[in-house]
Amino acid sequence: MEITYYEVQIEDYLNHLRDEEHSPATIRQYRHDILCFFSFLGDGELTKEAALSYKEKLEQKYQPVSVNAKLSALNSFFSFIGQEDLKLKFLKIQKSAYCSVEKELSRGEYQRLVKAAKKKKDEKLALLLQTICGTGIRVSEVKYITAKAVYRGEAVIRLKGKTRTILFPKKLQKRLKDYMRREKIIAGPVFITRTGQPLDRSNIWKMMKAICQDAGVDEKKVFPHNLRHLFARCFYAIDKDIAKLADILGHSSINTTRIYIITSGKEHRRRLDALELVS
Repeated sequence: MEITYYEVQIEDYLNHLRDEEHSPATIRQYRHDILCFFSFLGDGELTKEAALSYKEKLEQKYQPVSVNAKLSALNSFFSFIGQEDLKLKFLKIQKSAYCSVEKELSRGEYQRLVKAAKKKKDEKLALLLQTICGTGIRVSEVKYITAKAVYRGEAVIRLKGKTRTILFPKKLQKRLKDYMRREKIIAGPVFITRTGQPLDRSNIWKMMKAICQDAGVDEKKVFPHNLRHLFARCFYAIDKDIAKLADILGHSSINTTRIYIITSGKEHRRRLDALELVS
């Protein structure tokens, strides 16, 4: 069966994802994963055996987490076209009790990033880092940090059919007000480009990566979502209320929030040592 036989259904499915307000990045990834499967299928028939063969190929090439992500795209498409029998089981992955120290951004590293931005007199970046890490917002939600929100002391975020309110720490609110005053920002998004457009994901990534060397922080650790993880760990360390944290982060499931509060192996080892069970 040729790929072109399913081209209309694939396009209908992608339009369905857009209607469901999935992010452009997610839609691109799902499209890529589905087309890769049909490329593997070639002129063969769309059967469960073919799907299982493709799964085996994925297992040989990718890590389990990546395999499951690709299977998720396929399973969603199979459901959409009414062929539930083609859906594949995910690989079982034992969750780690801690994350790798090579991946976790520490409080100290975050503070060095802010300091480096200030030293370069990049007030926008220094404040942007503190806004993301101080509120736990997603990089896609930075556009909701508006002048009106700053004056109110809270931002109303509407994303994927959900609405939640993010409060600003008092220090952050004051610094944002001072910044807006100096930059003569009286309305609209606070963080904008030179042309007045809201900073997007690409802008923010480039800005953050640009100060890694000056801050002495591995750039592999430096991206907006790691600031969100740091916020989650710091909030939970004080409050210990995972349900409240899930609401603040905008998670539908507490299981997702649990991933955010996993500490590094270094912290895990410190707690083991504190047990003093070995003489």
